[in-house]
Order: sequence, then structure tokens, then C-alpha cells
Amino acid sequence: MNLLLSDHSFPKDLPQKEENHYIDLTQLQIKNCLGCFGCWVKTPGKCVLRDDAVKVYPLIARSKNLIYVSRLYCGCYDEPMKRMMERAIPMQQAFIRLHHGETHHVQRNVVEKKAVIIAYGEIPKQEREIFKKLVERNSHNMLFSDWSISFVSEEHLEQTIRAEVDAWENC
Repeated sequence: MNLLLSDHSFPKDLPQKEENHYIDLTQLQIKNCLGCFGCWVKTPGKCVLRDDAVKVYPLIARSKNLIYVSRLYCGCYDEPMKRMMERAIPMQQAFIRLHHGETHHVQRNVVEKKAVIIAYGEIPKQEREIFKKLVERNSHNMLFSDWSISFVSEEHLEQTIRAEVDAWENC
């Protein structure tokens, strides 16, 4: 399965195939994480909040190819993507494992994935460096077998998205 998650509208002419899923996070109702850890202890694997996030994080878990598209804000994902990533905590268990010599959460039915992160906007060098470190750290908890980051201006965003979706054909 291939998944494109975006906080920006994406080209409407992307290939419509059963294995491709395109989600514009700005069109969904996704509440902030409560930090209650109910998804770990009360309702394992399921968030206690009932909104659109509960439809999205299972798709993230099952995707083999993943594209995140987010404006960068202070060296981090912008608010819609960050909120979705925080709400995806049910993909992990409360238990800890050793992964590449570090402690990370045990995944709950998550497949390894190739990830492309497209960060857009006017991004200073310092913010790029902070973001690279963030993605590297997140890659272990999100089971990225391979990942890359593209920093693009908003005017080149659609063509970059289209090129990355087209690359799914070669996987």
C-alpha cells in the first residue's frame, strides 16, 4: 500500500489505483492528543478519541511507501501533520525494545516502509538541520527502512509530489 499524507492540497491528477491512498489532513477533523495513554492501557491499539485520525493511523501502519508533505515550522512538521503523528501513537505499544542499539517502542502491526518527507516553504539552513535530526530520530519508531527528505519551495511542491508518486510505480 502507498500513502500520501499532506497538509497542503496535492495534484488532482495523481494515479487513482487501489493501492494508492491520498489524504489531505486539512480536510479532516483531527483532535489533539490528550496524552492519556488510553491507546496503550485502556483500549490497546485504539485511540479513545473518535474522529478522523482513527481512519488514518491504520493506513500509516500498513503502508509500505509513505510520503509526508508538510510545511516546516520552527524545524518541525507544521500543525496538521504534527497533530496526526501524535495521534498515531496507537501504532506503538507501551513496551520498549532495543533497535540499532537504542531503546524504542515495540510496533503494533506496523510494516517497514520507505518514506519520503517533502518539507516546503522558505526554510533557513538551521531549521533544515533540526528537521533532519527529527526525521532521523522518528525513523526508528516509525519503522522506516529507508527515508529521504526533499526541501522545496511552495511553487515546486506539486511537481515534487507528482515525481514521488510516480516513483511508486518502480517499487
